Amino acid sequence: MSLADPTSDTTPFLSDESEAEGLEEPRAGHSQRQEEDEPASGVSSTRALFTVGVLCFINLLNYMDRFTVAGVLPDIEQYFGIDDGNSGLLQTVFICSYMFLAPVFGYLGDRHNRKLIMSVGIAFWSVVTLASSFTPKNCFWLLLLTRGLVGVGEASYSTIAPTIIADLYVKGERTRMLSVFYFAIPVGSGLGYIVGSKVDDVAGDWHWALRVTPVLGLIAVFLLLFVVKEPKRGAIEARPEHTLPRTSWLVDMKALGRNPSFMLSTFGFTAVAFVTGSLALWAPAFLFRASVFTGERAPCSSSVCAGFYFGIITVVSGILGVASGAEVSRRLRVWTPRADPLVCAIGLLLSAPFLYLAIVFAQVSTIATYVFIFLGETFLSMNWAIVADILLYVVVPTRRSTAEAFQIVISHLLGDAGSPYLLGKVSDSLRQKDSYLWQFRSLQLSLLTCSFVAVAGGAFFLATALFIERDRQRAMNYAPSDDEPIVVPNSGRSTRVPVSSVLI
Repeated sequence: MSLADPTSDTTPFLSDESEAEGLEEPRAGHSQRQEEDEPASGVSSTRALFTVGVLCFINLLNYMDRFTVAGVLPDIEQYFGIDDGNSGLLQTVFICSYMFLAPVFGYLGDRHNRKLIMSVGIAFWSVVTLASSFTPKNCFWLLLLTRGLVGVGEASYSTIAPTIIADLYVKGERTRMLSVFYFAIPVGSGLGYIVGSKVDDVAGDWHWALRVTPVLGLIAVFLLLFVVKEPKRGAIEARPEHTLPRTSWLVDMKALGRNPSFMLSTFGFTAVAFVTGSLALWAPAFLFRASVFTGERAPCSSSVCAGFYFGIITVVSGILGVASGAEVSRRLRVWTPRADPLVCAIGLLLSAPFLYLAIVFAQVSTIATYVFIFLGETFLSMNWAIVADILLYVVVPTRRSTAEAFQIVISHLLGDAGSPYLLGKVSDSLRQKDSYLWQFRSLQLSLLTCSFVAVAGGAFFLATALFIERDRQRAMNYAPSDDEPIVVPNSGRSTRVPVSSVLI
């Protein structure tokens, strides 16, 4: 006998079922037909495709906005008169607010309406981004503040969107949809460089580069509210969420900490974040300084071309990397269940030497540098969709938003939150004199760190392969232990009680 309707989040714990029992029999046939017609997620296949499309569009805007600043960074440095260390703070401040708020939105995303949370966050992000474009010349601190506030809006989206896709698709179809979703990372990043540098060039003012994404962000909010439908959490899985008790946040975190595949893949992804964060901010500036060093450009010329070309490389290499990573992983699964972490490891280990060559060859040939950066970024991008898929199948549905948030915190805290600022400070400390030669040489030496971090990331993914089979099976066959408190509705309010007190 059931104590409460398991599909309702608001039904009192001890409900009176006697009235409903008399109505169940006549409606049985109608209910059965309705269940056969309606997908388990509660979202039709067509609506699901539109939902993924909207989420991809928003993810693209997310990364486009994030790297617009990097595309016009040399102009920002000249406008405010700041050094490399302060320039790196622009990315660091944003990432810090983003990662510290991710657990908050992860907690809310596992318990409340995800579509509403994302809509409010994106609207806030759009308004703050627009406000940052009006920063006056003597107020660099104000630009830092607004970039930090942008992280609030982006945290509300990045922790939740992948879990909606996970509730719409399973297995191979989920991997394909996640691949499409994560195409937005390199494409959006590249468009950030391209659009930012071109708008800066046309308008003659970098402020206008920050006014493009806010308009598109408000369109995204409209699409999110009227096109996206909230799917039932975990209902499409073999064991829908309503058969799994909702545990407390502390229990969730302890469980994630005891999940080797999740933890090791998170550390591997941290290396990816460190490298991509460093390249995202410093690559256009480095390429511009390299062209000045080799005599291809005058020191006073615009840096727009460097950001534009790097943006094109990021878009193309990202598309190839994400697509090839997902396809290679899919084919290798026929031969080994450890395919996902192995592909991630291979991608990082192959990217390391090409990134090293790109940095070293910058003093000889700018074209060779572009070629090696393209190859390095292609192998680096093989990780994006696969890491997200690993998280979704080694973590039970009721903990996925929390796991996404935790992964965001760790990967950014130890990855791209500090790497732009760290490399900027290293560059400043290595610069022996304020000349164009040392501006290039000091940044070149600091960027070599990325190759060694990529090798360390590959090692973490190789270690993940040792545990992936066991942890996947544990997630599929998960059953709460008697000492795990669960959250049950009690007269409309959530109450934590031991599992043993509600099992019959």
